[in-house]
Order: sequence, then C-alpha cells, then structure tokens
Amino acid sequence: MTRIFVERRELPEDLQALLDVIWNDGARDAAIPAECTPPLDVLETESGVEVVMDLPGIAASTLQIVFSRNVLIVAGQKLPAREHPDAAFHLAERAFGRFARAVRLEGAYDAGRADASLAAGELRVLLPRIDERRGREIRIPVR
Repeated sequence: MTRIFVERRELPEDLQALLDVIWNDGARDAAIPAECTPPLDVLETESGVEVVMDLPGIAASTLQIVFSRNVLIVAGQKLPAREHPDAAFHLAERAFGRFARAVRLEGAYDAGRADASLAAGELRVLLPRIDERRGREIRIPVR
C-alpha cells in the first residue's frame, strides 16, 4: 500500500515559492499558508490516487492545481458570502479566504494523464499510477 501524507501548514521552501507564483503575491505572509482549510479525502485505488475536496461556492477558474515532486497542491480563494450586503452577521461559521492544501504521495504517478473535475461543490483530482519499472526483469531479444 502507498504511504500518503497530508500536510496542512508546513511546505518545503521550493513548494512554498511555487504557491507564491500561483497566487502571484510575493508579499503575503509566508507563515500563514491558508486562511481557510477545505476538508479533503485521499483514496487509493488499483489504478491510482483520488483526492476529493469540498469546495462549495468556488469556481473552477479560481483554482490552481499543481503536481510537483510527488506533492499535489490545490490552491484557490473562497470569497465571503455577499447574500445580504446590508445585514450584520450574528454568527459566521463558513470560512473564506485563500487556501492551499498539499498532499505528499509516495510512488510513481502520471501527472500528464491526471484529471480534475469540479461538480456540485466537490473537486476530484485523479492521479493515475505508473507501473513500477525498477527491479523488473525485461528481456531483450537478440537479432
């Protein structure tokens, strides 16, 4: 079984720099990689890994998804609700703001065949597994 690590707060410096490029905001506070934390599930299947995130109210065009050095990064921004602009909140439990979630995966995945879809507030990212080739015996025909 593949080992999967979900990281919420700390990223290596090079991946943090990648997030800065994604957000195009080098001035933001590097100590706070997210203002809200959408929940996610990581599922392992025979063919690969599927990451499922709850992202209600977020448009696909506002998401950035990157797979680098076996780390899947999903970043975006959830805007605050503006249903009643003249009303004062007495209770606000729905988080908003920038977010970034990182999932470190072990194994070999084909990022070129990865697929992401957003429907009904649920993001699904599928990373197909690459068959392990090291240590496998390959016969070479002699002509």
